Parts: sequence; C-alpha cells; structure tokens
Amino acid sequence: MPTPRFLTLDDVAEILNVSWSQAYALVRRKELIAIQIGGRGQWRVENEELERFIAQKYAEARAGTVPAEPAAEEQAEQDDASTSPGGRRRG
Repeated sequence: MPTPRFLTLDDVAEILNVSWSQAYALVRRKELIAIQIGGRGQWRVENEELERFIAQKYAEARAGTVPAEPAAEEQAEQDDASTSPGGRRRG
C-alpha cells in the first residue's frame, strides 16, 4: 500500500512526538505549512512539507540559530545572580 500523501495533525503530532496543540501551533505560526480541508479543524500536512520542516529544524540546530528557551535563560540568570563567587547562595 502506498504512503498517503497527506497527514492529519494527529499523525504529525505522533511523528514529531508532540501534542496535537503543539502541532496546531506550528501550523498557526506558519512554521509548518498545512491546508484546511472541509470543516473546522480538518488540517492536512503533506508528507513533503513535514520532511521539509524537519530538515529546516536540523539545519537551524546545526547553524546554532535555534533560540534558547526563555525559561531556561531566566533560570540560568537567576542562578548566576544568586550564587556568590565561593559557590554559596546568598540569602
């Protein structure tokens, strides 16, 4: 049986190992191109588009252009600010 041309957002979420909401957010931000078929919530992603998206994310990772997560950056800054040179936390 040939591979289907289009994937549902459930399929995309499973392939990327993310939630449906995260897959939908990628579509809403136009990071992942999808088409809407029929009624509300009937999004389809072409296999080639998903592969392009994955390749783009790998290219960004290789180039070091993936932005750091804001929460991780803030925590690191807080840790740096609250640790004295001797390695002890200031109260």
